[in-house]
Amino acid sequence: MLSKEERTQIISLIQHEVVPAMGCTEPVAVALCAARAAELMGALPERVEVELSMNVLKNAMGVGIPGTGMIGLPIAIALGMLVGKSEYKLEVLKEVTPEAVERGKRYIDEGRISIRLKEDAPDGLYIKVVGYLGERTEKAVICGEHTRFVDEECCSAKAAKSAQTAQATTEEVKLNLRRIYDFVTETPFEEIAFIEESGRMNMAAAEKAFQASYGHRVGKMLNDEEKRVMVGDGTLAHVMAYTCSACDARMSGATISVMSNSGSGNQGIAATVPVAVYARDHKVDHETYVRALALSNLTAIYIKQSLGRLSALCGCIVASTGASCAITYMMDGTYEQICFAVKNMIANLTGMICDGAKPSCSLKLSSGVSTAMLSAMLAMQNCSVTSVEGIIDEDVDRSIHNLTCIGREAMEETNRMVVGIMTSK
Repeated sequence: MLSKEERTQIISLIQHEVVPAMGCTEPVAVALCAARAAELMGALPERVEVELSMNVLKNAMGVGIPGTGMIGLPIAIALGMLVGKSEYKLEVLKEVTPEAVERGKRYIDEGRISIRLKEDAPDGLYIKVVGYLGERTEKAVICGEHTRFVDEECCSAKAAKSAQTAQATTEEVKLNLRRIYDFVTETPFEEIAFIEESGRMNMAAAEKAFQASYGHRVGKMLNDEEKRVMVGDGTLAHVMAYTCSACDARMSGATISVMSNSGSGNQGIAATVPVAVYARDHKVDHETYVRALALSNLTAIYIKQSLGRLSALCGCIVASTGASCAITYMMDGTYEQICFAVKNMIANLTGMICDGAKPSCSLKLSSGVSTAMLSAMLAMQNCSVTSVEGIIDEDVDRSIHNLTCIGREAMEETNRMVVGIMTSK
């Protein structure tokens, strides 16, 4: 039985990690940092220099910027300084107007923005923006989290660890899958009812995206009546269509906010939309649905704690694993069967690379959430990949650790090669 203090810590963790975001969170975080630098300056800088860690650069190169019809970092930086407000955090670009976009284009054309890779960045997520106006300079630095502003000195390994320790009620809350399950099943409903907003917001994003044509239109295609002859009209097809629809929109720069998870909007979508669609299709009772959302979101947060904010491993694996747990739970699965679902997911999707945020991310999400359904269905048949197969361990938490070690450490050279390919085209 979890104590009231433990429940409060875990709730604070969820509220810290599950937040609204508009646009891909890496270029938006850069825009946020630029907005803060301009606020410190008190005026629009004459020029700006930006330094980024490898993973931030990778995820910001090919993705649409909300309200602009453009891709990439320069317009995000310009708009962050022109109309961004740091108080809006990951919705910093929500007040973009056509007039601001034109001003941003002129700022870019005048050669006022310089962007470079920081090879020795102290964290996988590092953004530094320095603005210049006459003899004045102002600097803003984000490190470790998409919205965490720090002094530049704080980004040393020692200082970064100290900053993390100081936030014991957020990312340093110690989790394992059993503790998550106990929290979800034991916590009074009214204490976790707030998590329903994550499902509502992300389903609304999917519904809105169906009304237009975004990106590769994966979701819209799967939702088309003529195409259902091939993909069917069951829950699996619905899960894929709605999840991909929301992803199509946000990766193409639609001005649609979603509820993110661990700094990623796509992870937020993949952790919630399959849960909401399954609950709707199968008429799951309200309380069970909300608890399932908590299970999915918290499982994704747990895996990201050891994987890191940004890595070479596609985040859809993490979020879809949470969704698979939640779907198993809504199927009246036991804790043991939820563990089976996790192992099935890890056995299937480990190794899917992240090659940056972009419209084709919806294709990867389709793989993740369809595997989530398959893994849950197998789990309910008491079928699980065993410890004699690949990286799966008898212990579910050790299986998760094996996954995150591969993504965080073994795939680092893959990450460098991916970025090298992307920047040399």
